[in-house]
Amino acid sequence: MAYVIAEPCIGTKDTACVDACPVDCIHPKKDEDKHADSEMLYIDPAECIDCGACVPVCPVSAIFALDDLPEKWAEFADKNAAFFGR
Repeated sequence: MAYVIAEPCIGTKDTACVDACPVDCIHPKKDEDKHADSEMLYIDPAECIDCGACVPVCPVSAIFALDDLPEKWAEFADKNAAFFGR
């Protein structure tokens, strides 16, 4: 079960979660080309190790375990995977 970044991240793109992630599965980072054009950050579901380190550092509470993702943001599971071509 991977973690998912949802709607509250849109327009925020705070990268505290990027720094907290031990496996580098949250993108785009500030120094990546896609960062300026992306509306939010995304978690690669294939790379996420389900450690949860990103959750407490998110200033807008946008990160959820897949099983805890609110129904109103269910489409964000697919949006995170699609960003990585999955």
